[in-house]
Amino acid sequence: MKLFQRMLVASAAVGMIAPTVAQAADINIEDMGSYSTTEVSSNNDFQTIQPGDWTYQSIQEVAESRGCNVNLPTSGISRFDAATIINSCLGEAAEVTTQERTLIDEFATEIASIRARVDGLEARFNDFEAGSFSTTTTLDGKAVFVIGAVDGAEKIGVSGGEAVSTGYVYQMNLNTSFTGDDNLYVRLKTGVWSSQFEVKTATYHIEAKDNTDALKVDKIWYTFPIGDNVTAFIGPRIENYYMNAATVSLYRPGVLKAFKFTANGAVFGASTDTGAGFKYEADNGFAFGLNFVCKGGDATSGCLTKEDTNQTQAMLAYTGDNWHLSATYAAMSGGWNAFSYFATTDVVESSGQAAGGSTTTDSTAWALRGWWRPSETGSAIPTISVAYDTIDFGTGHDLNVDDGSGYAVGLMWYDMFQPDDRIGVAFGQPVKADSLTTGTLAEMDPFLWEAYYSFKLNDSVEMTPGIFGGTDVLTDTEDDIFGAVLTTTFKF
Repeated sequence: MKLFQRMLVASAAVGMIAPTVAQAADINIEDMGSYSTTEVSSNNDFQTIQPGDWTYQSIQEVAESRGCNVNLPTSGISRFDAATIINSCLGEAAEVTTQERTLIDEFATEIASIRARVDGLEARFNDFEAGSFSTTTTLDGKAVFVIGAVDGAEKIGVSGGEAVSTGYVYQMNLNTSFTGDDNLYVRLKTGVWSSQFEVKTATYHIEAKDNTDALKVDKIWYTFPIGDNVTAFIGPRIENYYMNAATVSLYRPGVLKAFKFTANGAVFGASTDTGAGFKYEADNGFAFGLNFVCKGGDATSGCLTKEDTNQTQAMLAYTGDNWHLSATYAAMSGGWNAFSYFATTDVVESSGQAAGGSTTTDSTAWALRGWWRPSETGSAIPTISVAYDTIDFGTGHDLNVDDGSGYAVGLMWYDMFQPDDRIGVAFGQPVKADSLTTGTLAEMDPFLWEAYYSFKLNDSVEMTPGIFGGTDVLTDTEDDIFGAVLTTTFKF
């Protein structure tokens, strides 16, 4: 590496102050331009050396013996030109002859000036390298443009929401390893988004992120191995599902975040806070994971205290060559309600937090997931992912909903019309109330769906036109929607 740096710097330096040559390269002295005498320290650096001078003849002989193909002009050369040739031909020589030593002594001042400039540029190069990324840090990212509209947006509380609207996201991912087996992940993200695509559950876009153009640290955590089969996680900004013991779904949403993990239901909802956990992956396909995320870690309430809002998850999974089954249990305290991405309003408000209820409740939930995939892509047989979620709000609260459930199915076809394209169709019932403490259940039959086609214009640009809709998606039977959106993703 040092040799490469010196070669690079030397080339840059000589290119700035005078043409030179490495051994076995051609030098045409006639192409050398006129340089100001202030560039060198000797007043006679550009004194012409004629072909009849001993120095001229000696330089020619040395260049030939050292393999430097120098074309000396018959009009003569300057002392600085001569020093450039000598330095290039003899700079790396282990031993020199008497003739070569005489030339070095004759042009010592000019050679010293050249080498001082090379050393100075090399120091600057090293300073630049020291300020760059570590060689173990990688950067990638994406920019996402979205345009679309939702018929029925006003029914779910978006004022003037049926107009065509736009949004964007810009994201950078930094990954750094310190041992080769660990990883520090940092995600920087910003965006501006229309409220039309931010309504949970009905219209929340899979890429939605609105922090009013402020580029912020969106995620940051550290992972490291413990032995051969255990991976540990810890970080100030992490979500439970990043610590999953296994991949619980093969469905990739093209429009709605509601269909992340097939269903972003009672367990896998998003909430970025302080967290830690581990996963154990056995060699026979079984995996187990345990983790927690708490909102009080950076607040006065503290993490995992009685006053804290938090969620703890435990997952048991088995993954074969073409199929997967898993069960994830979640215990939620202090009114945790991150399940709102795939739940109706009655269930969300029963957390005691979103509705500002008089009490906050501790609830428990289960997420059952499974998937199957065909052995080949490009056929009429899709990858199938299924989900079922239940939530129980327990006792000892004055909220009206006791429990709820939801389901979803996601179908994916790959490589249908061109390599790396995807067709996605998902549908399901958002988590709704199944029983009440008192009263009669509302006559709601919530249903949500999406369909899209994703294709690549090239290796870095992907376009995803999609449609989505649903009935009774939020609060009552009037909440029926239909939307269309075009998402363009630029990856780098």
